[in-house]
Amino acid sequence: MYDGKELPPNGANPEIGERGVFMNGKMIRDSMHNPGARVFTIIWAGQFVSLVGSGLTGFALGVWVYLTTGSVTQFSLILLSTAVPAIVMSPVAGALVDRWDRRKAMILSDSGAALSTLAIAVLLTMNSLEIWHIYIIMAISSAFSSFQWPAYSAATTLLVPKKHLGRAAGMVQTAQAVGQIVSPALAGMLLVTVEIWGIILIDFATFLFALVTLLMVRFPHPKITAEGKAGKGSLLREAVYGWYYITARRGLFSLLIFFAVTNFIFGFADVLFVPLVLSFASPVVLGTLSSFGGVGMLAGGILMSVWGGPKRRIHGILGFSLILGALVALGGLRQNILLLAGVIFFVLFTIPIMNGCSQAIWQTKTAPDVQGRVFAVRRMIGGSIMPLSYIGAGPLADKVFEPLMAVNGALAESVGKIIGVGPGRGIGLLFIVVGVLCMLITVACYLYPPLRFVEDDLPDVVGEDVPAAPVS
Repeated sequence: MYDGKELPPNGANPEIGERGVFMNGKMIRDSMHNPGARVFTIIWAGQFVSLVGSGLTGFALGVWVYLTTGSVTQFSLILLSTAVPAIVMSPVAGALVDRWDRRKAMILSDSGAALSTLAIAVLLTMNSLEIWHIYIIMAISSAFSSFQWPAYSAATTLLVPKKHLGRAAGMVQTAQAVGQIVSPALAGMLLVTVEIWGIILIDFATFLFALVTLLMVRFPHPKITAEGKAGKGSLLREAVYGWYYITARRGLFSLLIFFAVTNFIFGFADVLFVPLVLSFASPVVLGTLSSFGGVGMLAGGILMSVWGGPKRRIHGILGFSLILGALVALGGLRQNILLLAGVIFFVLFTIPIMNGCSQAIWQTKTAPDVQGRVFAVRRMIGGSIMPLSYIGAGPLADKVFEPLMAVNGALAESVGKIIGVGPGRGIGLLFIVVGVLCMLITVACYLYPPLRFVEDDLPDVVGEDVPAAPVS
């Protein structure tokens, strides 16, 4: 386990003091208590509250649209209008984040999202809200939100010392897990008491809270690097530069492809988990299992926040990916509630650790003044690949795997004797295939030296201490 200790350079002898470590007469403070880490904690608190508020509105609007129209298609268009603008805007947003001050980019993002939320509240109070209003407003809000993640991630590198980047990523994962657990349940209760307009006003208040935290602090400026100079030019050139930066570094490119492929594969299991459970259990059981999974994700995020991940973070990614594949395959073996409860708990437990280790590698190996562009490209590819598996999961299950595992299906007398036959067993087989594929891909990636040695082959471009640069 990584304990955060570093070997002293040039044979220096460290001495322990009351407030930190003295090395050659110079004190190095405990980096988790430096001003940059405190600033990150303040920002994290604001974004955490805002995340819960956004979850409330997202759940409430989905319920409102479905109850108003009774249309699954119109309900799904909310997801589409939220996802597509963020994907399309990501490269441009990343380039602008690197041009601007990261704090101001986050302020712009939160302000645009807050005004979008307020517009919905105003239309509701005037009894003028139409379905198409929601699509347009959510698309605008999504476009503003595309600035948030690259600015937030790039700012973290400027505030948190290198050895604690894994812990910072764990805190972000923890906030997301809490949002997934708390927001739906809280929104359901609030819909009965304050109704949808009240929820939207609460969301607006959470945005204001996040804005206040951003106005309270200042960020250091990233140091200008050779990579940053090489990426200068027109907005289009700077937007594309993030892709060039990644592809020029085989380790980072292979890490990007690894997550893209595994996201695609696990997308099938993600979308088919609901029909897998409902093939033999009630919606109440499904809700309980989902909540159990959220608790697992929260536990994984807390562990990552405290631990920070293994010293070799690529081992954290590939090791837990191997465990993740085995768990998904195990979930397809039997129609058993206790088995699935354990599987979903530990599947979601692994995700914050994998994501936290990956985020720390990217933050350590990417020049700070181009991180906005690089992280936006990561987000764009990660956000666009999973919908492809969502589209293919239904037909693959209904037309191929379920018929194979029917009572008289082609595999009923072979595989069926192991995992059973009938409704849901084709999806179970698909889960096994997904899990096995994930394990095979993980092993293949471990055998690929540029990925296995990404932390050795690429130099760290951030120091152990946060930069002492001007603030704005």
